Amino acid sequence: MSKQTHSFQAEVSQLLHLVTHSLYSNSEIFLRELVSNASDACDKLRFEALNNTALYEDAPELQVRLSFDTAAKTLTITDNGIGMTAQEAIDHLGTIAKSGTKDFMSKLSGDQKSDAQLIGQFGVGFYSGFIVADKITVDTRRAGVPAEQGVRWVSGGTGDFEVETLNRAERGTSVILHLREEALEYANTWKLKEIVGKYSDHISLPILMEKEEWKDGELIDPKDEKGGRQPGAMVKTGEWETINKASALWTRPKKDITDEQYADFYKQISRDFEAPLTWTHNRVEGSTEYTQLLYLPSKAPQDLWNRDKKAGIKLYVKRVFIMDEAEALMPSYLRFVKGVVDSADLPLNVSRELLQESRDVKAIREGCTKRVLSMLEDLAKHDKAPEAATEGASKDAGVTDVLSDEDKAKLGQYTRFYTEFGAVLKEGLGEDFANRERLLKLLRFASTTSDTMSVSLADYKARMKEGQDAMYYITADTLAAAKNSPQLEVFKKKGIEVLLMTDRVDEWALNFVHEFDGTPLQSVAKGAFDLGKLQDEEEKKAAETAAESFKPVLAKLKEALKDKAEDVRVTSRLVDSPACLVVTDDGMSMQLARMLKQAGQSAPEVKPVLEVNPEHALVKKLDGSVHFHDLAHILFDQALLAEGGLPADPAAYVKRVNALLA
Repeated sequence: MSKQTHSFQAEVSQLLHLVTHSLYSNSEIFLRELVSNASDACDKLRFEALNNTALYEDAPELQVRLSFDTAAKTLTITDNGIGMTAQEAIDHLGTIAKSGTKDFMSKLSGDQKSDAQLIGQFGVGFYSGFIVADKITVDTRRAGVPAEQGVRWVSGGTGDFEVETLNRAERGTSVILHLREEALEYANTWKLKEIVGKYSDHISLPILMEKEEWKDGELIDPKDEKGGRQPGAMVKTGEWETINKASALWTRPKKDITDEQYADFYKQISRDFEAPLTWTHNRVEGSTEYTQLLYLPSKAPQDLWNRDKKAGIKLYVKRVFIMDEAEALMPSYLRFVKGVVDSADLPLNVSRELLQESRDVKAIREGCTKRVLSMLEDLAKHDKAPEAATEGASKDAGVTDVLSDEDKAKLGQYTRFYTEFGAVLKEGLGEDFANRERLLKLLRFASTTSDTMSVSLADYKARMKEGQDAMYYITADTLAAAKNSPQLEVFKKKGIEVLLMTDRVDEWALNFVHEFDGTPLQSVAKGAFDLGKLQDEEEKKAAETAAESFKPVLAKLKEALKDKAEDVRVTSRLVDSPACLVVTDDGMSMQLARMLKQAGQSAPEVKPVLEVNPEHALVKKLDGSVHFHDLAHILFDQALLAEGGLPADPAAYVKRVNALLA
């Protein structure tokens, strides 16, 4: 066939225009696309050869080769796969709707589809070569046809392409990129190895490059062996080496993978020097088929609290790397999870960079979420202190005598995880309604009986006093502030446990949680004080009597503090402190309002309720005091300080205190 010129399909011309204006987010992706296409061509040959082994000709070992010529400014990607005829080259390289691979898949039926599982469905990636090349030459010959029926396809990426006959001895395809000046960095061994390692390391076929070695330059004066030399250079040796692992770890049976191999793979994909805490590796079958290999890191990254950072899941399709952060496959509150999802049928858009929202995407996201939560539940189940784990055993028996090696390895792992990632996990309470109950069981808190983050809601409920109708908690900026809060005084006196919540996310997350296992959660800093059955009749009567006798003082306090407090009332929740601040049951806490303002967000002005202890000496001095106004404001500001706030006018507060001290 003599040289023929053909026009690109209109859609291809549009695509080429997009490509030259950076269709992809970074130019190096072109190599991923072309290596993926080469791998697909080899997979096609492997499948067709099941019924016709002659297609292998004299080269049964399938492979991809990368080579470059610095002088000619070319980079070549060669495969010995199925190749193309002249008509296939015209159809598949000139028409976007007919990718070749898609056409091939449409011919399969029945069990053949599962046999052809590794065959890709992408055809537009070829055009990404024009990101770095101002001309592309494709030399190809279909397996099984004579050498003289080879084909050469050439285009400058504009409106047309040329096709002519080529004598080609070897089957398969060579894509020759004539590199632009600004893309000559890709004619470099180190650069190509780096990109292959990043994007194509787990292509199951070997990717080969010719070895190089350093050669000293020639002597300027051949007679003077000690004289100067011309500049040296790296020269090709003629030997080829495999530059990828050529084996996708997640596709291998779990029994064939060691813990060390799992850990090494995690370090490679996460750039983490620490070994992972644990991992899960599964093949999911059904309407959506995919493989998941998910890791829990042992340490939180520096940017953990950057919610704009995408999730760490790598997406592959048929072992071809697609993207680093597939945020659609993992909810934001699990953004610390690292790993790989490899799907056989996930829909992608033309650029392969953005996932389309679909039933498959939703199924994978839900499956990954449930798998991570199951992993955490397993860690939590085994997360016992040695003395707790050996409870019931002989006093002479140690941990090693009672627990299996697997259980011993899990001791303390959930505690380690929760210390690093517990605050992020709480975001799920507001984001993932379907899994809220599972998340609640995974939460851990400090309490008035334990300073460590070790108390679960189930633990707390099991220790509730007889007659206790609610699970009590308090939020604060720090553990010290929570432990020393005036609101806890009567709870400590009565021996009632209170959960101490000190993560910044707690206030927000608890807006979505009102009970656990049928028992309400109650903030000790919200609403009127009522311990119900835990308060005896004498205490209730004494509180009512005090409130009645204190009415005149309360009226004066309300007037003095009308700009600061929504209400002033007597309380029996205080023991040692003169006063404390609370908000109404449905009101925003003062801590949350402060956090919103600090984050630059709008927040309503919160006017708290001042509760006073009528038995405290300072409160008793109010009645008839000539300093009533100053004392009232001091009481309010001290209560504000005790719960982590600051007086609106610190100078005025100091002035009042100094005046009374003088």
